[in-house]
Amino acid sequence: MSREEFTNLPFHKKINTLYTEGTFVVGIRYYRHKVNLYLLNNEYVEVFYNHKLDKIDKIDFLPRNHSRMKFYLDQIKLA
Repeated sequence: MSREEFTNLPFHKKINTLYTEGTFVVGIRYYRHKVNLYLLNNEYVEVFYNHKLDKIDKIDFLPRNHSRMKFYLDQIKLA
């Protein structure tokens, strides 16, 4: 599935695709969200979950040079 195809999917199908085809990498807290990072076809995808409203607010690709990448790297420990 291409990036464009994923972007054009309905919200519920994006969730299903990440769950069945993606690989969970790490989760962080970012302002009022818990953000889970997934790897899908060599692309990073973020899922922004608002725990106070108990809903997913946004699903979007994360550019590898985005400043938020530092928050994820801080959570990854290499042996």
